[in-house]
Amino acid sequence: MMKKKKRWISLLLGAACLFQINVLPVQAEEYWPEGPEVVGESAIVMEASTGTVLYEKNSHQELYPASITKIMTALLAIENSSLDENVTFSADAVYKTEGSGIWRDVDEVMTMEQCLYALMLESANECAYAIAEHVGGDYDTFIQMMNDKAAELGCHNTYFNNPHGLPDETHHTCAYDMALISQAALKNETFRLITSTKRYTIPPTNKHEEPTYLSNHHKMLNQYEGDVRYLYDGCIGGKTGYTTAANNTLVTFAERDGMTLICVVMNEKTPNHYVDTTNLLNYCFENFQLWNVAENETNYTSDVMENKIFANEEAFLALDKEGFIVLPKAAAFTDAVSEVQEDTTSKDTVGSIQYTYAGRNVGKADIKITGAKVSEFPFQEQNVKEEKVVKVNTKYILIGILVIILLAGIGFGIYHFADNFYLIRYKFKSKKQKGLKEIKQRKRRRRKRWF
Repeated sequence: MMKKKKRWISLLLGAACLFQINVLPVQAEEYWPEGPEVVGESAIVMEASTGTVLYEKNSHQELYPASITKIMTALLAIENSSLDENVTFSADAVYKTEGSGIWRDVDEVMTMEQCLYALMLESANECAYAIAEHVGGDYDTFIQMMNDKAAELGCHNTYFNNPHGLPDETHHTCAYDMALISQAALKNETFRLITSTKRYTIPPTNKHEEPTYLSNHHKMLNQYEGDVRYLYDGCIGGKTGYTTAANNTLVTFAERDGMTLICVVMNEKTPNHYVDTTNLLNYCFENFQLWNVAENETNYTSDVMENKIFANEEAFLALDKEGFIVLPKAAAFTDAVSEVQEDTTSKDTVGSIQYTYAGRNVGKADIKITGAKVSEFPFQEQNVKEEKVVKVNTKYILIGILVIILLAGIGFGIYHFADNFYLIRYKFKSKKQKGLKEIKQRKRRRRKRWF
C-alpha cells in the first residue's frame, strides 16, 4: 500500500513538473531595490515567514552580540520549562554577573515567567544566569544547549559561552545567525508575548517586600525613560544590547500588512543603531510585499483540476495555506521562478514548491496530503501508464498442457476407431451380400438341371 502511495506521489510531482515547463511565462527583468546606507559594521533584514533576506551588510561577519544573546536564553527556557516553575538564585547567579539587572539576593525565589520578563525587558544578567542553572541542571549544560540549538537552526558563525552576553572573547555570533535565532523565537507565542510587553510588575518575593517594576528598554517599542524619538509604528518587540567591546547591538521585530520583519544591526555607535534600524525597516516595508502561494499559484492548479491534484473539493494534495513568498512591489507573483522538490521524509508533506527571484530564495509552499480518497488513477488523461505484473505458476501451466494433449489424443483415437468401425462394417456387409448373390446363382443352376 505504501509503495503504491509513493508511486502516486512521484507521478503527481512528476506531472506537476512537466506542467510547469509548459506554462512558465517569459520572465521579466528581475529587479531588486537598492537599500539605504548603513553606518553600523553589520546588518540584516529577514522576512520572518519565508526567511528571505531583503537586505544585508557583512551579515556573516563574527562580532560580539552583547545582550541580544538573551534571545537564545529565553527561547531555550520557554521550550524546556514551565512558566510556573520556581527558580532559586544561587550565589554564582548573584555574584558572577554585573551590569544590567534587578538586584536579586542569594536564595531568592521567582517564577520562570518573572525571570523571563526581567531577562527580556530589563536585560537582567543575574536572571539569565539563574535561568541557565535551572533549565540546564547546571550552568555548563545550558551553555551546551545554547550551542546545540544554534547548530540545529543553521548557525555557522556562532559560539555562545554564557547566557547573558557579558564580555567574553570566545562568545560571538553574526547578524545572519541572530536573525535565524530570532525567526525561531518568533514562532513561539510565549516569546512573542514577552518581547512585545512594555511594562511588567514582579510581586514581592521571599527576599523583597516591595514589587519590582520592569520597563522594556527597546526605544522603538516603549517610551523608555521618556524617550519618544525612536518609537516605530508596527514594532512588536526585540532586544537591546551593549558592552564596550560590542558597542550597541539591536534586534527589532516589526509588522505591517501581514509582513513581519527581523532587523539585526551590530557594532553601532549611539544613536545609529536606532537610526539604521528605522531606515532599514522603512526601506523594506516600502519596497516589498508578501504573497500567499495558495491564493496566487495557478501553474499547478488550472489544467490539473480535473485530476483533483490541488482542487479544493476532494483533493488528494493541497498547497499549504501558510506558504508565502516575498517580492519587490514592482514584481508580480508570476515573475518568481518555481521548482517542485520532492520530500520523502514527512508523513504529511510530499514536497514543496520553491520560489526564487533575482537569484534569491524568496519562499516556498509545502504540498500536503489532505487525506481524501482517490477513486481513479489521477493521470489517466496524461497517458501515464502503470506497469502491471502478472505472476505465473509453472506447475499449473504444465498440468494444463498435459491435459490438453491427453484430451487431443483421446479425441484422435476415437475419431480413427469410428472410421475403422464403419469400414469394417461396410466390408462385412459387402461380403455378406456377395455371398448371398452366389448362393442365389447356385440355386438357379440347380433348377435348370432339374428342368
